[in-house]
Amino acid sequence: MPDYSIIVPVFNSCQSLDELFSQLDNAMKGLRKSYRVIFVDDGSSDASWEKLSLLQQKVPDKVTAIRLARNFGQHNATLCGIAQADGEYIVTIDDDLQNPPSEIARLITTMQETDADLVYGIPADKKHSAARNAGSKVLKKGSKRLFSTKGEGSSFRLMKSALAKNLLNHQINFVYIDEIFNWYTNHIAFVNVDHRPRPYQQSNYTPRSLFSLLTNLVIYYTAIPLRLMVYGGFFSALLSFIFGVFFIYRKLVMDVPLGFTAIIVAILFSTSVILLSLGVIGEYLSRIYMVQNRKPPFAIKEMLK
Repeated sequence: MPDYSIIVPVFNSCQSLDELFSQLDNAMKGLRKSYRVIFVDDGSSDASWEKLSLLQQKVPDKVTAIRLARNFGQHNATLCGIAQADGEYIVTIDDDLQNPPSEIARLITTMQETDADLVYGIPADKKHSAARNAGSKVLKKGSKRLFSTKGEGSSFRLMKSALAKNLLNHQINFVYIDEIFNWYTNHIAFVNVDHRPRPYQQSNYTPRSLFSLLTNLVIYYTAIPLRLMVYGGFFSALLSFIFGVFFIYRKLVMDVPLGFTAIIVAILFSTSVILLSLGVIGEYLSRIYMVQNRKPPFAIKEMLK
């Protein structure tokens, strides 16, 4: 059993894998810790799996290579790696070399000093594009407001194995690891780490994908849209009542004909509220259907270890 299991979700990153493993190997040797790297190929379309296969054959005692049946997403791929991890502690790190493996030492030191269950490495100065930084900022602020958390986090983490294994109890097809962690522990620490420009290719996250992620978070993990429907329905009913009293007053006291416009406005307003509410309910029903189908969060196609 190694001291540390290092989980690396991989997606179209064949150019960086050799260098990433070399840096991980040097970092862990410097710390004098035993380790095993678990690479999870999340449906890459380039030569990432071929590269991982060669790497596993070269250092079979240090590398486990897992190939998923298709692209399931970064969090689901990380969950797959956690399911196979057997280290006392688990590190998660991206495959793009933006988080230097040498910074793992900071995570370890912070955990030892604070006895936290989970330590996040927070970039002091993010080297993403302006659009990516803006999207991440919106996602984190939204998460802070929605889930009453600190609104900080990253994919560069160190966690105790006992905490990480709790994630395996959540068998849903959409997994957001950071939100589930907040359910199991409040002992979370943060430490600033170095962040470097991406040396190969561009990030697979776009503002559109980040917005989609936030939407799924809201629907899967909160009841906020349903609450908005309740408040919106109450406001609509109150407004309709006020308009109704106003038109009745005009009809009885001022003898003014109600006219076609008032009727059309009332119909369109009430219909739009009904359609919006039905759309929100439909979104929840579709996700309830997916959860009840009990689709696994990932499917392994091949494993080398």
